Amino acid sequence: MSTSFTIYPAIDIRGGKCVRLFQGDYAQETVYADSPLEMAREWVAQGASWIHLVDLDGAKEGLPVNGELIKTIARSVSVPVQVGGGIRTEEHINDYLEAGVSRVILGTAAIEDEPFTERILRRYREKIAIGLDCRGGMVATRGWLTTTDVSATELANRLAQYGAETFIYTDIARDGTLTGPNVEEIFALARATGKTVIASGGVSVLDDLTALHRYAGEGVGGAIVGKALYTKAFTLTEAVSWLRECE
Repeated sequence: MSTSFTIYPAIDIRGGKCVRLFQGDYAQETVYADSPLEMAREWVAQGASWIHLVDLDGAKEGLPVNGELIKTIARSVSVPVQVGGGIRTEEHINDYLEAGVSRVILGTAAIEDEPFTERILRRYREKIAIGLDCRGGMVATRGWLTTTDVSATELANRLAQYGAETFIYTDIARDGTLTGPNVEEIFALARATGKTVIASGGVSVLDDLTALHRYAGEGVGGAIVGKALYTKAFTLTEAVSWLRECE
């Protein structure tokens, strides 16, 4: 399998602002920008080829809360965006896709309503990504507030049979911690499913991207980067230059 590698700068939205959480804890929030739209434009200016948007309020409430802002961002930037958080119905999916969102991420719905997910995957195919947010290898749902007894690999293999082509693997224990991604688990998931897996959580230095990129030809399709960019551990411009050198 040959997979291109993409860096996805993350914009997590809560209360209309660009924030980051520590290990998914809503009580441990840092506000990095008042305007997610301006943040998106800044990432594009620095060379982003995709943008990753998360409606944190939506993930918690079970329906899009910052949807209008997200749709404005999708219409306002010149690169594709992917969106997750609170997307539980086909109406939510259509609403985003019609507004210009390129890929919609299903998380809670993918595990709590498998017949729905099967139908959506068969209909929308590559416009759907499956978000696997995990604690100890087990999938968490509802804004990471509930941990299930279903393993990421078990769920991913089932959904791959329905047409899932892209998975986003988040190790919750590493998210927002700058402790490095769980490269072994991410690669193991790509190998087990034969599908594209995007890493999320823990990237702190360019060497972390190098460790992931090593498996780009074997299904690891990129990395979502948040806190490292916001704390200026490295810039997106530097990461884009690094990627050009790698490829």
